[in-house]
Amino acid sequence: MPAPAPQAPGPRRGSLDGLLAAKEIVIACGPGGVGKTTTAAAAAAMAACHHGGRVLVLTVDPARRLAEALGLSGIGNAEVRIDESVFRAAGVVPRGELWAAMLDTRESWDALVRRHAPDAATRARILANPLYRNVSGRFVQSHDYIAMERLYEIHSTGTYDLIVVDTPPTRNALDFLDAPQRMADFFSSRLLRWLIVPYRSRLMSLASRPFYQVADRILGTQFLADVAEFFTLFQSMYDGFVERAAAVTRLLSDRRTTFVVVSTLEATPLREAEYFSRELGDRSLHLGAVILNKVLPGYFRDPGASAAAEHLHERARSLAAALPGDEAQTARVLEEVAESFLNFSVVARREAEQQAELGATPDVLATAPFFDADVIDMTGLLRLGELLWR
Repeated sequence: MPAPAPQAPGPRRGSLDGLLAAKEIVIACGPGGVGKTTTAAAAAAMAACHHGGRVLVLTVDPARRLAEALGLSGIGNAEVRIDESVFRAAGVVPRGELWAAMLDTRESWDALVRRHAPDAATRARILANPLYRNVSGRFVQSHDYIAMERLYEIHSTGTYDLIVVDTPPTRNALDFLDAPQRMADFFSSRLLRWLIVPYRSRLMSLASRPFYQVADRILGTQFLADVAEFFTLFQSMYDGFVERAAAVTRLLSDRRTTFVVVSTLEATPLREAEYFSRELGDRSLHLGAVILNKVLPGYFRDPGASAAAEHLHERARSLAAALPGDEAQTARVLEEVAESFLNFSVVARREAEQQAELGATPDVLATAPFFDADVIDMTGLLRLGELLWR
């Protein structure tokens, strides 16, 4: 018989368990290289196991780490369900369903155009425009905006009880948050009005003509014609962009949405995490949790353990005399072990002080120790999740 799903005594205040039970969108942010993608996947997997319902983990980070964290391949723009056999291999049967998707910028833009173009002819011309084929993948706000659009679209369907979003590293995550408003500002900007002035029109203003004359010599007539057509066509979707940008902004500040900042206690990642936490506060966005990975185990802070290490260091030579082998070599090993433990104890106490400083800000402060192997399958994800859940 398959093993039963892990049973929780019920969500508790101040736990990741309780936080995820109360929210519909959880956005994981943080510096690169701190285990953010793995943490997001672990949180989603735990929610599927304990809370039931349908849980989606969505990564908008261009780096392809989500599939690796789930021990799967072939995850793309369309949501796919993680087969229950993956959970059974880890010894559990989930109460709910876990789904996963990874943002495909180009595919998502195509879908957006198909949905919001005013008519079939405009839709076809946008999709065929040479500039669109490049801009949809490379425009400075393209990835960030479409990520927020995709999140809004998925949430609006009501298909999932919980969506866990894995974002790019911290500074880029701010672009992710700002993208809807920036896109709306761009569509109402003076620059766009200049760009969509028909290149071949003889009615161009005297102010714009010098610009086009220079640009024509440098870039060529066809390029400018493509630019003018592209932005003219996109202008037809202006109302939709502005309306959706406002809706996305409201969704981010909704009480059903929370942010989880993932970091380690190393100096540089911790500064990034603190910076992003401040930014969330300045934007009146809810900081639900700070998750600290690669934290030293609690026994390094145990006074009794430290006293034992000091005793071992002092008695190393006498203890070595009672052990087989080279007495001097054994004594050196015992001294090194004891000194190493004491050094780790100093670091662990410093980490505890840093945690205490962070703990006053979020609703939840969770920690996970350094793992001696990468998390590459559901067993590893649930092991990490259990450590964070309480």
